[in-house]
This record gives sequence, C-alpha cells and structure tokens, in this order.
Amino acid sequence: MRRCLPSFAALLLAGCATAGPDYAPPSNSAATMESAQHAFVSAGDGAFSLQPLPERWWRLYDDPVLDGLVEEALTANADLRAADANLKRAEAVVRGAVANRALSTGISGGASLARPSSTGYSLPGVVDYDAGISLALPLDLRGKIARAIEASEADRDAVAAARDAVRVSVAAATAQAYADVCGANFRLAATKRIVALQRQTLDATRRLEKGGRGTAFDVSRAQAQVDASEAKLPGFVAQRRSALYLLATLLGRAPSDYPAAVEQCDSLPTLASAMPVGDGAALIRRRPDIRQAERTIAADTARIGVATADLYPQISLGGSLGVSGPVKDIGGPTSFGFSLGPLISWSFPNRPVVRAAIDRANAQVEADLAGFDSTVLSALRETETALETYARNRETTAALGRARESAALSAQQAGKLFRFGRSDFLTLLDSQRSLAEAEASYANARAGLVDDQIAVFLALGGGWE
Repeated sequence: MRRCLPSFAALLLAGCATAGPDYAPPSNSAATMESAQHAFVSAGDGAFSLQPLPERWWRLYDDPVLDGLVEEALTANADLRAADANLKRAEAVVRGAVANRALSTGISGGASLARPSSTGYSLPGVVDYDAGISLALPLDLRGKIARAIEASEADRDAVAAARDAVRVSVAAATAQAYADVCGANFRLAATKRIVALQRQTLDATRRLEKGGRGTAFDVSRAQAQVDASEAKLPGFVAQRRSALYLLATLLGRAPSDYPAAVEQCDSLPTLASAMPVGDGAALIRRRPDIRQAERTIAADTARIGVATADLYPQISLGGSLGVSGPVKDIGGPTSFGFSLGPLISWSFPNRPVVRAAIDRANAQVEADLAGFDSTVLSALRETETALETYARNRETTAALGRARESAALSAQQAGKLFRFGRSDFLTLLDSQRSLAEAEASYANARAGLVDDQIAVFLALGGGWE
C-alpha cells in the first residue's frame, strides 16, 4: 500500500494500492510435487552418488586439457557473447523503466516574425519570442511504473537464466567434442590392433602357400579380412577431424585453428568415482530453463498490474515557467508566466480496451504456468532417461568387455591349433573376424559411455554459478 498525498485523494476512484496481483512463486505446480523432490528413480545404480553436483562438473574427469578447453570456450564462445549482450540489453531496459519514475524536464524556445492582418503594421511585422522550462513528477499512485519496473527486472532475470542455459550447453558441447576426438583415436587404435593381427595371419598364409601347405584361396580370404578392417580407418580419421573443427568453433576460432595438442588424444575421459547427481529438488533449483520459465511468470504477472493501472487516472505533479511576447516587451512584467498543479491523464472511454488488455495479460500468465509445469516435467524426464541410459549402457559395456576377452582367447587358441595342423584355416579366420567385431563393439561402447556421462551432466543443468 502506498501513502497518498492528501491534497489529491479526491482525484482517485479507489485507494492507492498498487494495481494488479503481487507475484508469488507457483505453489501448486509440478515443481512442488513431493515426487519431484525426491531422489531420482534411476539413481539407485552403483554408478551414481546422491552427492550434490559441483558447479564445474568437467573437473570430475581430472583432465587439465579438458579443463582448459571448457574455460576457454566459456570466455570466447560466440553464442555466449551474444547471450551476454542480450543480458546487457535487458539491464538497459530495467534502467529505462526505473527512470520513468524520476523527475522529467523539458526546455522549449523559439522566435517568429509575423504581421497579423488585423493590424496596420507595415512589413516586415512583429518579432515574437517564447521560452520556457517544464517539470513533471509522476506520482504513480496506482503503481503502473512500479509494475513496469517489476516486469522489466523479471525479464532481465529470465534473460540471465537463458544466458546460463547457453553456458551449460557450451560446456557440455566442448566436453563432448573433446571426448569425440579422444574416442575416434581410441577406436582407431583398436582397429589398428586388429589389422596388425590380421596382417600377421595374412603373412603366415602366404608363407604356407609358398611352402605348399596353403592355397591361393586361403590367401585371398585373409587379404579380404585385412582390407575390410582397413576400410574402417579413414572413417575414424574423419570423425576426429570433424570433432576438432567443432571444438575450434566452440572456442571461437576458425575450424583450421583447432587445438593441435588435442589431435593425438587417445585416452577416454574417465571418472574416478561415482557420478554425483543430487536429487529432484536440487535439479529444479539448478536448471536454468526452469528458472527462466519461473521468471517469465513473474514478468507477465507484473504486466497484469501495468494493464490494470490503465483503469485509473495517471497523476503527476507538473510545473512550468516561461517568458513570451514581442521582443520589444522582453523583460517586462507581462512577459513572465508560470503554472503549478496536478496533471491528470485518463483514457476513460477506452475501458473495454483496457479490460481486454487485462484479460490478455491474465491468459498469458495461465499459459506461462502451464509452460512452467511442462519445463519441470521435461527436465525430470530428461534426467531420468539420461541416468537410465548410462546405467544400462554400463552393463552392456561390461558384457562386451567379457565378450572381447573371450573372442581374444578363442582367436589365440585357433591360431595355435592351425599352426599345429589341428584346425582348418576357415576356423582361424572366423575366430579373428569375431575378435574384430568384439573389439570394435567394445571400443564403441567405451566411447559411448563418455557420451552418456556428458548427457547426464547436461540434463542435470550443471556448469554455471
């Protein structure tokens, strides 16, 4: 409730309370459901910890190269620079809204040469002058300006949340690009090991053919396996180069200026302990998109007050001081004038238009509330899905690791049996083909686990302070 000036109380139709509803965070929403506050359903796996997620989650990998890349991206990324500029613009809007409640001044002046037709003056006529200064102080008795300031501040907070969301995405994308470089080299190295083993078999087969124990058909089949494995190598090189180009872009560089030191990375980023994921309540507080949706509700709630205030007169204190008249009388007692009093502005005949604007503002808040619930539920779903995917893919990777060990043992045994003449060449080739497939599947799964980890961190909304 604002204190009104007694001398203008009769000018108000109803009190001087700030128009429109006061904002309060959504009390009956998806964010307040008890089930949304608990630990994640999929976080019961041993891969996760209920410890809070640190702000700079990428440091959990204990990789100085990755740390440096992410910090550089958070400084130089073009999308983040644009988001920072958007925030500066929003802050300027707030300053402009605040300035509307301050004393405003105006200065005017001019001169004219005229000969009225009713006078007998000869040309050129009479020179008149006019100069003055005016002042106006809005009283904002119904709080229209206050609500406008409130709306602009909430808009600024929403833009800040959007900026934080960009930061989250940039950090995750940078870590992902780095992991893709390392993953491509990791798979490339695994395939090269298979090619080396298959070449050993090809060389042995050629020697056996020269010695009369093998056939040209055996050599051609061994050669086919080598060729099939080598055909995969250029694809890994292309994946590595593509990830390097993306990394350069994220760092605000030209693609050709990618960080050369990263090019030979072949060790996958590894977590030393279980992933800290916190709980649903922490997620709702942390996710920038949820905060952006909540601040949007606050801004549009304030705009209901802006629209409602138009139902009442807008009053300000005004005053003016000026001089005017013919130049020949300048400085005379009749050339001075002043005024002081309240200024009233009221578009009374347009009340249906104002009512429509109020209804539109209320409907927008209803839509914002629904959008807020949707954002919260989507955030919870994304996180549960990312956690479940990672947990199950860990199991798959462990099984593929066991399959790879079995395939390696089988290929080793087949090689011995073939050398001692107790097994045919087709069995040896089949065991090596199985090993190549198992090695490739395991390498892909290992690299995919890092992708899953980054997807979890992204869903949790970490990476901003």
